[in-house]
Amino acid sequence: MVYEYLVIAAYFALVIGIAFVFKRMANKSTSDYFRGGGRMLWWMVGSAAFMAQFSAWTFTGAAGKAFTDGFSISLVFFANTFAYICGWAYFAKRFRQMRVDTPTEGIKRRFGHQNELFFSWAIIIFGIINGGVWLNALGVFTGTFFNADVSITIIGTGLTLLFISVLSGAWGVVASDFLQTLVVAVVSVACAVVALIEVGGPVRLVADFPSGFIMGPDMNYGLLLFGTFIFFLVKQMITIMNLNDSYRFLTAKDSKEASKAAILAATLMGVGSIIFFIPPWASAILYPDAPQAYAQLGNKAADSVYLVFTQNAMPIGTVGLLVAGLFAATMSSMDSSLNKTAGIFVRSVYQPLLTKKGKKPTDKSLLAVGMAASTINGLLVILAALFFKSLKELSLFELMMQVSTMIQVPLLVPLLFGLFIKKTPHWAPWATVALGMFVSWLMMEVITPELVADMMGLDPLTRRESVDMNLMLTIMGHLFITAGFFCATSLFYNGANDLHKAETERFFADVETPVVSDGEQDEYDRQQRNKLGTMVMIMGSGMLAMTLIPNPLSGRIIFALCAGVVLFVGYLLKKSANIKALNE
Repeated sequence: MVYEYLVIAAYFALVIGIAFVFKRMANKSTSDYFRGGGRMLWWMVGSAAFMAQFSAWTFTGAAGKAFTDGFSISLVFFANTFAYICGWAYFAKRFRQMRVDTPTEGIKRRFGHQNELFFSWAIIIFGIINGGVWLNALGVFTGTFFNADVSITIIGTGLTLLFISVLSGAWGVVASDFLQTLVVAVVSVACAVVALIEVGGPVRLVADFPSGFIMGPDMNYGLLLFGTFIFFLVKQMITIMNLNDSYRFLTAKDSKEASKAAILAATLMGVGSIIFFIPPWASAILYPDAPQAYAQLGNKAADSVYLVFTQNAMPIGTVGLLVAGLFAATMSSMDSSLNKTAGIFVRSVYQPLLTKKGKKPTDKSLLAVGMAASTINGLLVILAALFFKSLKELSLFELMMQVSTMIQVPLLVPLLFGLFIKKTPHWAPWATVALGMFVSWLMMEVITPELVADMMGLDPLTRRESVDMNLMLTIMGHLFITAGFFCATSLFYNGANDLHKAETERFFADVETPVVSDGEQDEYDRQQRNKLGTMVMIMGSGMLAMTLIPNPLSGRIIFALCAGVVLFVGYLLKKSANIKALNE
């Protein structure tokens, strides 16, 4: 166990080191702090976009779903892949071309200040809820690993994440995301390869999976599974490609880099849709009683399956690397959220309030307020995670899906469709959100899966079928009712009364005008390659040192191969930085 602790401690030291390395780049201005000044390279932006859809939930709630239900969990991640492909084809470069520092500044340009203020508070509140779900998932897993109280784990890890986010701003956030992508990649691939070997190959994995690999147990209607996937495509498009989540691409140095970042995120997510879940699929065959090892987690017991697999099948030290990967995954989601919401508060709430009072704050004072806002927001996320811990009756998968579908989708519908429906009255966005919340309530309390099944003459639904149908019905309701309402508001648009008309036209003109990086960009490119190259080489050296852990030869080989991949990436970054310097 001591080796696992050493691995985790070394990882934390590395991540904190990143925060200090990029601190100077982040603290030049609020633009640098909130979005890296729009100077980042595509591989940094793309890895951050990928990690933004990744958290400890992937290794816990999603893994638990894969263990019990088989292939169906991959459909959620394939939907993420589809959304990022659409980002590459259309959205990513247009988000960068909004020419703003925060997403709510883009909302202001499109819908006006009143809607900017409404969505600012709504996004901040939802960010706290979503962050609480992520941190709760991490607390469940690490609390189990350390055999510690989950509440204490949530508080400790939350404070660590908060420190890193506040210290280094967007530069540290995105740089750590890139490093964390490498951690997640090597851990996932190593576990997947070992799992396939242990289970006898991919053919045996599919053939021997209990209750059927494709459909899984308690699913009698294949059409329901297909319909859920189709509407997941819609849901993930709404929740990834919208004005709020444009922050993923605001950091890119120009339009082309933003598009390249989106295709990188799509590639990583597409490959990961299979790689991530091979270990829990194999565990259903190798360790069918795995949840009993952590029965104290109740309905969340299956969410510990990744931990069970690594403890039984992987060499000593891998569990520590996995826990580090879980911290990495959640850290990437939470620090991005904290940084984004701090920027939203400063630029869309605090600064306009001072301007309205006739005061003109300095950029330095706004930077200090941003750090304070990030701190307060982080503490509220910790409290939200402690609340979600008390919801014993929900699995982490169900908790994530319900929060996302019932709250997030209605909030983001106008922020996606507003990119295409240009002529809408000023009240359309907030009225759409209000209607969307009613639709969510309607689908939960009135138009229930049991009611629909009875109307269609179906047999009584299993619990799994009921959960899937509820998600499908809720998404369907938002697509046809909530989104339909927003589009229909254009019938009430009166250009003569639209005081925001000129700014809306300038917004759409900018959105179609490419951003080209300036002459100062070369130095930023060199610094990114050089600083990250150094940190990656340090991480690779740490992995190489793991070959000294007393493991069988196969275990040492696994660590050596993982270290070799990471060291090679670090070498390429350092080499490209040196070439850049010579060319200058």
